[in-house]
Amino acid sequence: MRIFRTLQEVPADLGPSIVTVGNFDGVHCGHRQVLQEVVRRAGESHARAVAVTFQPHPLQILRPQAAPRLITPPGRKEALLAQTGLDALVVIPFSLEFSRTTPAEFARNILAGKLRAIEVHEGENFHFGHKARGTTAQLSELGGEFGFSVKSYPVMMLRGCPVSSSEVRRLLSAGQVSRARHLLGRVFNIVAGVERGRGYGHKYTVPTINLAQYDELVPAHGVYVTRTRIGEETFNSVTNVGTRPTFGEASFAIESHLLDFHPLDITPQTEVETSFLYWLRREIKFPSVEALKQQIGKDVKRAQRYFRLSPKPESTTETQRHGGRPR
Repeated sequence: MRIFRTLQEVPADLGPSIVTVGNFDGVHCGHRQVLQEVVRRAGESHARAVAVTFQPHPLQILRPQAAPRLITPPGRKEALLAQTGLDALVVIPFSLEFSRTTPAEFARNILAGKLRAIEVHEGENFHFGHKARGTTAQLSELGGEFGFSVKSYPVMMLRGCPVSSSEVRRLLSAGQVSRARHLLGRVFNIVAGVERGRGYGHKYTVPTINLAQYDELVPAHGVYVTRTRIGEETFNSVTNVGTRPTFGEASFAIESHLLDFHPLDITPQTEVETSFLYWLRREIKFPSVEALKQQIGKDVKRAQRYFRLSPKPESTTETQRHGGRPR
């Protein structure tokens, strides 16, 4: 997949193309349904399959206070989009100036002009152009004027739940990582570096690893069954997301207790990927470190049982068999 980070980088001979436009945060099942059809139609039409997205997220420019934390940071999103078979990804730098682009200008100059689109595929709730005034109905009218057709997709529903980035965020913010996995079509994970912790895990409980500061979306405060990849090795784990209130001096951390740990050469540059599989419990303040240690022992036993019942829990295509609703 070729990536163009400005419209000026797009070569004149990229098109004709089958295009879809969106933020694609999460690259969830609904996104992939559209992307797969774009790729299929491009093959049939001897055209290029092209996705158009924006960096940063438009709300970070237009309404910073309302901007969501991202399910998939830009690098992760691009990697997931590359897996769909797209020929090209156009990343438009979003700015106040660009936000003033009218729907007609976007259709004429970018879709028909730069990308030579012959088809545009969008969800039925797609909005575009200045103040998001453009709709799929208007896009279809503009396509008739500028030479492309429009295919609109209804919101995908899975188990009575709408598949959308906002719904995935809602589920993760409630700790419902298993239900979010169903909408994403894969395990939710985060990738970060390593940070030196306060030493409590090693001193009082079990070997732990702390993630460096991570500024995008994380699940609700609580304890989860996870898989933790450290460099090239992966461990079963139990991860606490929160402030570790039992020890006082509360500060946010994502701390994983590694169940089958062996010594590794870990540096601040080591990449750690934490995959959230199942909610265990909410984070609470225990009356003593010993009480916390006993609870961790229970958490570990539940996690071990989970792994026994789910030989490949980290699979991105695994059919969800577990709950995950906070209790």
